[in-house]
Amino acid sequence: MATKAVVKHRVVFQALQRQIAEGAFANGRRLPSETELARRFGVSRPTAARALRDLQSQGIIDRRVGSGSYLISTSTSTHDLSQRKFGLLVPGLGDTEILDPICNEITRFSQSLGAAVLWGDAVAPVTTADDALALCSQYIDSRVDGVFFAPIENSPDREPVNRRIARMLQEANIAVVLLDRDIVEFPGHSQFDLVGIDNFSAGFVLTQHMIQQGNREFRFLARPNYPATTDLRLAGTREAIARSGIALTRPLGWFGDPADAAFVTEMLRPRLPDAIICSNDQTAARLIQTLSARGVRLPADVRVAGFDDVRYATLLTVPLTTIHQPCRAIGRAAVSAMLERIQYRDRAPHQIHLPFSLIVRESSTGPQAIRGREKVAGRKFGASSPRTSSARTTV
Repeated sequence: MATKAVVKHRVVFQALQRQIAEGAFANGRRLPSETELARRFGVSRPTAARALRDLQSQGIIDRRVGSGSYLISTSTSTHDLSQRKFGLLVPGLGDTEILDPICNEITRFSQSLGAAVLWGDAVAPVTTADDALALCSQYIDSRVDGVFFAPIENSPDREPVNRRIARMLQEANIAVVLLDRDIVEFPGHSQFDLVGIDNFSAGFVLTQHMIQQGNREFRFLARPNYPATTDLRLAGTREAIARSGIALTRPLGWFGDPADAAFVTEMLRPRLPDAIICSNDQTAARLIQTLSARGVRLPADVRVAGFDDVRYATLLTVPLTTIHQPCRAIGRAAVSAMLERIQYRDRAPHQIHLPFSLIVRESSTGPQAIRGREKVAGRKFGASSPRTSSARTTV
């Protein structure tokens, strides 16, 4: 019974932690009461109280007798982190559309709580495995309390290098929170906390949208040496296709350079597929350039989609349908996970998934279909941007 109670309390704690990271209780809004939480999660009132006490012990909420529980303003937080130092070990930091805003929020939120955040050497950014190992050693020498680590990707030896970095930090008694992806290959899971989106569900939702547009012949495109997030997105894509009963005539997964005309030509044989789902927006952008050079029209001949919703997704010749990642919420959730890991060193690792959004643009439907869908769906989709039609739904 004791074990079950602990598990239930963790479920409530993590749910509240995610909502706080998403800004649900900002501006003085009261958190649900113990009774409300007990009813919502089907747990006892003491279990709900335990979850609230843990949030209070981290300095995240203030419990007021006779009034309720409230999120503590970061400017008045009593959680003393003035002696804490955290490090960011993120390859390509300063040049990544997704991880840069996540790290900016990690820094802002940590500093608002009194902690210092080190970005490494900005003059010599992390671009290779040796760079990552050197920065890891630097953080160990600096005696940081925790490291936010985005494992190396796009390298054939990434797993042994990532494992080595994690082991070095672990042996130095430095807390680790992974950003976006795991250090091990799919379908494995490491013993570290991980904060990001549910990439399997994202792949499923995006593919389901493409199927609803009438597409039946699919390709999934990724560059070589892809990370575990791509495996999950591909698995979600495969599951959506399988559930729809669609039988593909050619392999679903294709792994190569989207700028390689010969590779892309082979992927398009013997006839153009209806839809190509790319592992990220950068891959999709390069593919669109290659398709355009071959005279392939989007979305008339082929429909394309990606992941991440980077800034230039709306600036392509055909605005890109994609999955939007909540970077600010991910950054705040990562800091909360780090504080919890430091406080509870021996607890089981957690994967914290933040809600993602499907952003529908012309690359998968065409402008007329988007305008019509917005009109019919109403509140489910957001208003279109001034520059291009788009629609959004959150998962």
